[in-house]
Amino acid sequence: MIGLDGLEPSLVGALLAAGELPNLARLVSGGGLARVATTYPAQTPVAWSTFATGTNPGGHGIFDFLRRDPRTYLPDSGLNRYEQKNPLLPPRAVNQRRGTPVWERLSEAGVTSTVLRCPCTYPPDRPRGRMLSGMGVPDLRGGFGTGTFYSSDESVAARESENVVRVQGEGDGSVATYLVGPRHPRTRADCRFDITLSPDPARRMLIARSGGSPREFEVREGEWSGWLRVNFRLGPLQSVHGIVRFFLVRIEPTLEFYASPINFDPETPLFPISSPPDYARQLSGTLGPFYTAGMVEDHNGLMNERFGEDAFLAQCDDAWREREAMMLHELDRFDEGLFYCLFDTPDRVQHMLWRFREPEHPANRGRAPDPAFRRAIEEHYRRGDEVVGRVLESVDDRTLLIVLSDHGFGSFRRGFHLNKWLLDRGLLALKAGLEPGPDSGDLLRGVDWDRTRAYAIGLSGLYLNLQGREGRGAVRPEDAEELKTTIARELNRLEDPQEGVVAVRSALTREQVYAGPFVHEAPDLILNYARGYRVSWSSSLGGVAAGGPFEDNTRKWSGDHIIDPALVPGVLLMNRPFRGEGPRLVDLAPTILAALGLPIGDTWEGRSLLS
Repeated sequence: MIGLDGLEPSLVGALLAAGELPNLARLVSGGGLARVATTYPAQTPVAWSTFATGTNPGGHGIFDFLRRDPRTYLPDSGLNRYEQKNPLLPPRAVNQRRGTPVWERLSEAGVTSTVLRCPCTYPPDRPRGRMLSGMGVPDLRGGFGTGTFYSSDESVAARESENVVRVQGEGDGSVATYLVGPRHPRTRADCRFDITLSPDPARRMLIARSGGSPREFEVREGEWSGWLRVNFRLGPLQSVHGIVRFFLVRIEPTLEFYASPINFDPETPLFPISSPPDYARQLSGTLGPFYTAGMVEDHNGLMNERFGEDAFLAQCDDAWREREAMMLHELDRFDEGLFYCLFDTPDRVQHMLWRFREPEHPANRGRAPDPAFRRAIEEHYRRGDEVVGRVLESVDDRTLLIVLSDHGFGSFRRGFHLNKWLLDRGLLALKAGLEPGPDSGDLLRGVDWDRTRAYAIGLSGLYLNLQGREGRGAVRPEDAEELKTTIARELNRLEDPQEGVVAVRSALTREQVYAGPFVHEAPDLILNYARGYRVSWSSSLGGVAAGGPFEDNTRKWSGDHIIDPALVPGVLLMNRPFRGEGPRLVDLAPTILAALGLPIGDTWEGRSLLS
C-alpha cells in the first residue's frame, strides 16, 4: 500500500493521457483506476483514519486538526492529547483516533504489518511488526511546526507559528545566539540551547559551533544544513533531545537565517514515536537522522516569506529522499503481510504552489508568478510515479499493490468569514466595546458567550453554544434542532455577492453525515464549500473578521481540499481488477483483509473491492 497524499484525479488523468506516469499506467492496464470517495471533511487526518479503521469519522473520532474544549471554548489538537494522572508520574501521549485499525485485525490473526508514517498513529499502535508514527507527532515545542527566524534587523516581528530572535555580532565578529526549545514543565519559560556563529562573508557561509552533534558545521548561503543534534537540559537528571536544520538566507548586509522546527530525535524521542519503541532508533542508526514531526514540509517558513520557493522545494526534496530511503530499506526485508508507506509531499506542494497554475489567483496580486514553478506540482506527481516503479520491482504475482490518494485538490481563492457571518445575523456577539477585526482577537477571546448562539473554530464546521455542554451555553437543548435547521437553510447555496457564484454548496447536520459512538464530538453543522472557497484563516482560528463575509486569499497557501467532498475524490489504483464503481475509503481496510485471506466480519462499514 503506497499513499500519495492529495493526488487530484483530473491531474492524474491528464498526465496519464500524456504518457508522463508510466508506472501508474502499468497499474491501470493490469488492474484499474478509479476515483474514491473521501471523508467529511476531505482532510488528511480524517481520511487516513477512515482508511485505517474502515469506519466514518463518527466511528473513529477524528473530525479535524483541531477540536475545542466545550467547557473553555479553547482549541486543542484533534489528533492527540496528553494526560498526567498525578504529579508524581510523567505525562503520556494519548491517540485521539479510536476504532480498530486494520493492522490490529491483522495482528490478531498472526499477520505482520510494516506501517510507515500513517497519519493519526501518534502515539503508535502496537501491531505485530513495525510502525513509525506520522501526522500527529508534534515538534519539540508541542506544535505542528514552529520554526525560528534570526535577523540582525531590529524591526523584524514574529509572524504565524514562528519565533524571532535578533542577532548581533560580538567584538570578534562572532554571533552568540540560541535555539528556542520546549517550555520548562515547572517554570513554563522557554528552554535554550546556545550556539555561536562565525560569519564568513567571503565564502557566503556561517560556521556554527555548539555543544550539540556535530560540534561544528557549515551553513552555506541559499542552502539547508545537515542535522544538528541538540540537548535541552530541564534539570540535573532530565533533558530533552531534538534535531534541527538551518537555512542561511543571507549573510550581509543583514544577517538572516532560519532554524527549522525542532524535531524529536529519533534515537531518543521525548514520547514514543515507533513500535517497537526502539524501532525509530534502529532506523536512525541505519539511515541517519530523519524528520519525525508529523508536518514534515516546512510550509510556514515559505508562508511567512522567510525563504523562497526554491528553498521550500529543496527541503521537500530532502524529506522525500528520507521517506524513499525508509521505504526501500523496509521493502528489502518485507516478505509477507501488510506494507504501508505514505508520501505526504504532493499535498504540501499543492497547498503552497497551486497559485503558479493560475496567473489570476489573488495570491499572485502584485507579483508575476515565476514560470519556473508552473509545473512543480506535476513534477511531484511524476516523482510519485517513480516511487511506484521502485515498488513494482518488489511485487510478485502473489502481491496486491494498492496506490491511494486520500482526497483530491483544487484552488483556494476566497475565504468565508463564518464567524463574521454569524455575527451579522445576531447568532454570535462580541463583548461590549469590541469591534470585529484585530480588536476582537482570535481563539474566540472576544466573544460574549451569554449572547452567542453559534460559533466556529477549526476547518470543518460550526458549533452551537449549547446549555449543559458548553461552559456558558445559551441555547436550550430543546431549541437546538430548530436552530441547526435554520442556520443550515440560510447557509445552503449561499452566494458570494462579489463573484456572483455559490460559495457554500450545503450545510449538513452531523447526524446527516456521521454515524457511530463519537458523533457527539463532531461540529453540529458541517459546511461543504464550492470550488475555490474555504473557511477563512480568521474563522478557522476562532477570529471574527472585519468587513464582509468573504475575502480574497492572498496567502501563498493557495490550494486546498476542505470543500464539498464530492468535488475532491481521491485516486485509487491496483494491480488486480477491482470493483471500480463507487469505491470509498472505508472499503480499503476490508479489501486488505480479503487480499490476505481473512474474514471481514460485520463490524466495518466497507466491503472488499476485489473482484
